[in-house]
Amino acid sequence: MRFKINWDALGIATSIACAIHCALLPLFISSIPLFGVNIIDNLRFEYWMIGLAFVVGVYALYHGYKKHHHSIWPILLFSFGIMLLLAKVHWHQWQLSLLIPAVICIVGAHYINYRLCRKHDHAHADDCDH
Repeated sequence: MRFKINWDALGIATSIACAIHCALLPLFISSIPLFGVNIIDNLRFEYWMIGLAFVVGVYALYHGYKKHHHSIWPILLFSFGIMLLLAKVHWHQWQLSLLIPAVICIVGAHYINYRLCRKHDHAHADDCDH
């Protein structure tokens, strides 16, 4: 039996981990700087999390697009969500207002991709490579 990674599920988990970091971590772990660790408002960590979500998401959505459903909508929705995350890092005063729609777009893109992949279940077009 071959081990297979569900990239959409991994993308959703990565997006949710990012949302938990952005929304809940400041509420529950506000004393973490006392121990010399600063991941709250750490730009390097923020960009790393967004980059991780981007890499996983792009791979999952491109695979679904190329091999299964050929619909660009999940990629567009995902791209909009990533742009909102980048805007969130830049404009801190709008952080929560940008985070919620960003997570909804990213998780929604993975969910739509997952549903389209299951719906088409290898319904191939002429440009499929298998």
